Amino acid sequence: MLNDEHTPITESENQIYGQIREILTMARAKAYSAVNFAMVEAYWLIGKQIVEAQAGNERAEYGTHLLKFLSEQLTRDFGKGFTTTNLTYMRQFYLTFPIRHALRDKLGWTHYRLIMKVAEDNARNFYMDECVKSRWSTRQLERQINTHFYERLLSSQDKEGVSAEIQRTASPPDPKDFIRNPVVLEFLNIKPSPGLYEKDLETAVITHLQDFLMEMGRGFSFVARQKRISFDGRDFYVDLVFYHYVLKCFVLIDLKMDDLAHQDLGQMQMYVNYYTREMMNEGDSPPIGLILCADKSEAIVRYTLPENNKQVFASKYMLYLPSEQELKDEIRMAIAEKGSAE
Repeated sequence: MLNDEHTPITESENQIYGQIREILTMARAKAYSAVNFAMVEAYWLIGKQIVEAQAGNERAEYGTHLLKFLSEQLTRDFGKGFTTTNLTYMRQFYLTFPIRHALRDKLGWTHYRLIMKVAEDNARNFYMDECVKSRWSTRQLERQINTHFYERLLSSQDKEGVSAEIQRTASPPDPKDFIRNPVVLEFLNIKPSPGLYEKDLETAVITHLQDFLMEMGRGFSFVARQKRISFDGRDFYVDLVFYHYVLKCFVLIDLKMDDLAHQDLGQMQMYVNYYTREMMNEGDSPPIGLILCADKSEAIVRYTLPENNKQVFASKYMLYLPSEQELKDEIRMAIAEKGSAE
C-alpha cells in the first residue's frame, strides 16, 4: 500500500492506524450508547409521570386531553418525537417495565418499542438478553420476533441449529448507523442532512428531481425530504414531499433504483392514505403519489391516485405536473451526471 506521496506504508504504521481506528470506533459506540440509554430512561420517566397523573383522574377524556396538551407543549419546546402516539408508547413502556433497573443500557428506544409487542414476560426477557448478547439491530430483532424465534427455540430438538440461524442472518453493526438513527437525532434536536439515510446515487437523483420540480414554476412548494412516518414501531421514509398550491394538494414522491414491485405501490398507497387522513386541511384536494423507478433500460412513472374523483382530478393535475417523459429525462440525466462524475 502507498500513501499520497507514494511512500510505502510500513506494517508498524498500519498497526498504529488500526489501533487508533479501534479507539475511535469504540468511543463512538460508547457515546451512542450513553445518549441512547439517556433517551430510554427519559422516556421511561415520562411514561411514569403520565401513568401517575392519569391514575389520579379516572375520566377517560382527561387522559386524552393530557396527552394532547403534553404533545403540543413538548413539540413546541423540544421539537419532533412527542406525538400523542409516541407519548402513548412511553406510557406503555413504563407499564410493561415498571422496574427501572430491569432496563438494559445496551438497548435503544426502537428495540423496546418492538419488545413491548411481545405479550409473554419470559419471551420479552429472552429477546432483551439476546439483543444485548448478540448485538441485534432493530431489524434483526424484528425478524426474530416475527418468525417466533423464542417459541421455535423452546420447541425444537435442535436448539444449536436454531440458534445458529441467527448468525447466518445477522450482519455486524455499522458504527455509521449509530448517528443515522432518526429517533436519536430527534431526541437531540439535530436536523438530519438530506443525504443522511440515502446512497450516493439515490441522493444525486433525488436532489436533481427536487431542483427540477422547484425550477418548473408550476406551483410546487417544498415540504420535506426523507419524511419519516412511523407505524407500530416501524419507520418509513417518503423521499420527497411537496405541496402544490395551485392544485391544493400534497405531492408525495418515492424513488426506486430498481424495478417497480407491487410492494412499492402498496407502500405509496399507504403514504397517500396517511396524508389523506392525517395531513389534509379543509379545502385541500386528495394527495398525489408518484413512484419513480429507474433501471438500466427504462424509467417508469406510476401515479397513485385516490379512488374518488379520479377522472376529474386526473384531467386537472396533468395540466400542472411534469409529464412522464419529462420525469424520465430528468432521472436519466441525473444518473448520467452521477456516472460521469465518478
